[in-house]
Amino acid sequence: MRRLTLALVAASVTLGFAAGAVAQTIPAPDRQAGEGDGPHGRLIIRGAMVIDGTGAPPGGPTDIVIEGNRIVSIQSVGYPGVSINEDSRPGGADREIDAHGMYVLPGFIDNHTHAGGAPKNPELSYAYKLWLAHGITTVRGVALTGFEQSLSEQARSAANEIVAPRIINYQRPGSGWDRGSIDTPEKGREWVRWAHERGVDGIKFHTQAMEPRLFGAIVDEANQVGMGTTAHLSQPRVAQMNVRDAARAGLTGMTHFYGLFESLLRDHQSQPYRLDYNYQNEQHRFAEVAQLWRLSHDRGSEPWNDLVRELVDRGFFINPTMTIYEANRDVMRAREAEWHDRYTLPSMWDFYRPNRRAHGSYWFYWGTEEEAEWRAFYRKWMDFLADFHRAGGRITAGADAGFIYKNYGFAYIEELELLREMGLHPLEVIRAATMYAAQEIWEVKGEEPPVGTLEPGKLADLIIVEENPLANLKVLYGTGAVKLDDETGEAARVGGVRWTIKDGIVYDARQLLEDVAQMVREQKVERGMAPDAPLPRY
Repeated sequence: MRRLTLALVAASVTLGFAAGAVAQTIPAPDRQAGEGDGPHGRLIIRGAMVIDGTGAPPGGPTDIVIEGNRIVSIQSVGYPGVSINEDSRPGGADREIDAHGMYVLPGFIDNHTHAGGAPKNPELSYAYKLWLAHGITTVRGVALTGFEQSLSEQARSAANEIVAPRIINYQRPGSGWDRGSIDTPEKGREWVRWAHERGVDGIKFHTQAMEPRLFGAIVDEANQVGMGTTAHLSQPRVAQMNVRDAARAGLTGMTHFYGLFESLLRDHQSQPYRLDYNYQNEQHRFAEVAQLWRLSHDRGSEPWNDLVRELVDRGFFINPTMTIYEANRDVMRAREAEWHDRYTLPSMWDFYRPNRRAHGSYWFYWGTEEEAEWRAFYRKWMDFLADFHRAGGRITAGADAGFIYKNYGFAYIEELELLREMGLHPLEVIRAATMYAAQEIWEVKGEEPPVGTLEPGKLADLIIVEENPLANLKVLYGTGAVKLDDETGEAARVGGVRWTIKDGIVYDARQLLEDVAQMVREQKVERGMAPDAPLPRY
């Protein structure tokens, strides 16, 4: 099946990226023997330093007891530099993990994901394994994949029939049904009730349904039934619905930055685009939007501070996904990332390269001027996020990987680094990736999040890392971090997630990465390349 699929992908890439490509997205295969260990009657993680996700400082040595898929106790068992009294430790384990000197964190939550699909990555398991290998145990698909396939994959993941993170299923208005266009408030409400009955968790707005009356009806109905809402307030509609408008209508959170600076325009009610602007020309679309930094009110101004206060007071979430646009300020760095040759499928690489049909592949002639504008934009964007954070606002972590040279898993860790650059303390970065991300998903349901923090009663979603991620977030990358060994005088790789535990099942993160590397090697061979050949650079 994989060999046939890869051949079809190669054909579809040659033909372009238009809708109706030959290859089809393949659901994850059933979990095989040896893919994950557990859940266990009683699993004990011994001697770890615990970062619990709440923002509290780490502590250890600690023993964590898991029974089935639940954490049942987190017990301090001693002090640094002092021998542990073995008689005082919990016992009766079916399996133990020796985590002395290691760090245990809650599983990460990526609140902006798409799992891709043909032709760029034909098998969903490619994304799933990269996510798990980077400690991501829950993903909010916005949408993950097609309507019916998202529901199916969500159920299979919940039953641990496949190797995949926990899936939260958001869909766009009108997705999945055949009762006509969503073009009236009544139809919008009807679709929300229908989607809720089907098991959809929330709604992602893009261009669709952003007309104010329709938007307001859908958001109101979603809030009534306990469905989450988030929005990419895109340029074709943002003049009618910016972030302030959307929050006042009841939207619970935003993703990206769209609509934010349009709420702060200084001299205009809508962005004064270049007069030959064409939204379908993606270099226009992604170059021009950076101009918003110079068109909007400045930090510390009354409009700026008023918007910060209003969003915080409304309990609004911001999921900025800075990583997905980071290439705009240095495309060469993104293109040359060290993980591409080993972990990026050639078909993904084809999708990333300049192409007028492939979304996000807008490097038609990207240059110094565009990058300078984006660097200035990032400074102002980070200033707003920092002020929102300092005022008590909740920022969550998400990557939107699969576009713009950003691969699954790797891009998420880069997002954590960008949150650190923005000014969050590393403990606050972890909280954004865990507790706050869980709150964004479950708060609207009126439920206590079952994941996101390490505490008894929560689901057993954890990460075990051999190095201290607070000291260097780079140790969370699948490729780890480079460190000089003073004993040998040689530089070596350290870090990478060692184990990812999802629902009490222990996954070897290194084996997951090797599985992905094998997928990449197989596709290279199918294309007539050497299995370890570098991807073509221009």
